[in-house]
Amino acid sequence: MENLRLSPAPRAVLAHRFRFEVPTLFNLAQATVGRWARLRPHRAALVEPQTGRSASFAELEELSNRLAHWLVHQGLRPGDRVGLWMGPSLELALAHLAVYKAGGIALPLSLLFGQDALTYRLEHAQARFLIAERAALEALAPPLPEGLGVFFQDGLLEALRAGSPHFTPHPTRAEDPALLIYTSGTTGKPKGVLLPHRTLLGHWPGFQLFCNFPGEEAIFWSPADWAWIGGLMNVLFCAWAGGYTVVAYRPRQFDPEEALHLMRTQGVSHTFLFPTALKLLRQLGAVRNPPRLSSIHSGGEPLGAELLEWVRANFGLPVNEFYGQTEANLLVGNACTVDPIRPGSMGLPYPGHRVEVIDETGRPLPPGELGEIALAMPDPVAFLGYWRNLEATQQKFLGPYLRTGDLGYKDAEGYLWFQARADDLIKTAGYRLSPFEVEEALLHHPAVALAAVVGAPDPERGQRVVAYVKLRAGWAGSPELTAALQEEVRRRVGHHAYPREVHYVDELPLTSTGKIQRFKLRDLGV
Repeated sequence: MENLRLSPAPRAVLAHRFRFEVPTLFNLAQATVGRWARLRPHRAALVEPQTGRSASFAELEELSNRLAHWLVHQGLRPGDRVGLWMGPSLELALAHLAVYKAGGIALPLSLLFGQDALTYRLEHAQARFLIAERAALEALAPPLPEGLGVFFQDGLLEALRAGSPHFTPHPTRAEDPALLIYTSGTTGKPKGVLLPHRTLLGHWPGFQLFCNFPGEEAIFWSPADWAWIGGLMNVLFCAWAGGYTVVAYRPRQFDPEEALHLMRTQGVSHTFLFPTALKLLRQLGAVRNPPRLSSIHSGGEPLGAELLEWVRANFGLPVNEFYGQTEANLLVGNACTVDPIRPGSMGLPYPGHRVEVIDETGRPLPPGELGEIALAMPDPVAFLGYWRNLEATQQKFLGPYLRTGDLGYKDAEGYLWFQARADDLIKTAGYRLSPFEVEEALLHHPAVALAAVVGAPDPERGQRVVAYVKLRAGWAGSPELTAALQEEVRRRVGHHAYPREVHYVDELPLTSTGKIQRFKLRDLGV
């Protein structure tokens, strides 16, 4: 990893100098905790504020060796899938490391899953083992696949006494699978994204830039669940690749006051906050005694100029927005230490990645033209394919490009401007409208806490704009407020964009990473 470390320089210089070097043999656990257990053995690798526990890199190395030894003794073979159904914790971190050392494939599972979601993933992945929180599994009582070996988190450390502190890791290749993460699309069953060990190498340049080149004593925390690529790679494993400390804590529900307190008391210097978390923080108004942060990074959806300015005013630094997806993450982003930030833009391609905007034939488009965002292959960050779904895998590629399914354009200087998921784009009266610009306009009104915009079928316009709005405390929906919100959009975006319908809701459907699930709103059939 050290040969891929970057130093601050203009983006064009970094892009010219940088080349990925992917070794034949590479292992996620050895490249992170294993490496720093040799170089900085006593440095804190993990801190658990809830329990008061902490572990150094040397301690994580020994404990994960013991667990890998124990899992192999239980029958784990290279390539076996191991479901991990726990919240961010020492045990979950050890389980990831042990599975990688043994040559297995980690199957992260969110504690937010219900019976059907959990059972489907375990069955479709053909999981060999499940390591779970006892209380969560007993409360949910899901039907489990026949032959699945189940171990509980609360007995894990005790089981490690039987394992040897010495373990020879399986000689994984960089191309070997390490992670199987199921992503929810807008239609059909979730698809299992199979990621290789080399994906860490593909994340590393972007991580350094969006974290503003962290110093040796950096401390990382994010409310992002470790069941998803953002929590696992953008934070946990990239931080460990740099020898940094990670705070392991994720509340079941994001609380902005609690988040500020945690960052202050734990000395957090770098945080990844998904867009909804930043919007909830903004509802606090002026932040008194903000944590002393060196970087704030966010991705998933554009934040909008008003929210970006609020963060800068209250935390004293800009947000480094980035762009990526589970299949190919951390491709593009802002880095305020090396480039001017253009509010609303996702930034420039990170060193080592070539990102284009292409048409339906795979032809790169000139600046200003809307098309599909695509990654030129080969690239170490890219996934191997969808688990047991060859057809979907083949559809993901077009010529030399990995397709993202997202629409955007580049400006003359190469900055990427995300517009929408292809299926979120609203086509109304001949216009192609991004939901984000309407949502940002709605958020300028003092009554609006959160907003989501979708297109609904319309016999005259093709689609009409429909808004779902969560109001701030003290406000109530009314015809007068609806008219005011419609006027806000007319004034800021245009007459063609104002919502013909405004529905006031208590909550919006969100993923566990804070993205709005617009397809659920479309399914309401309003």
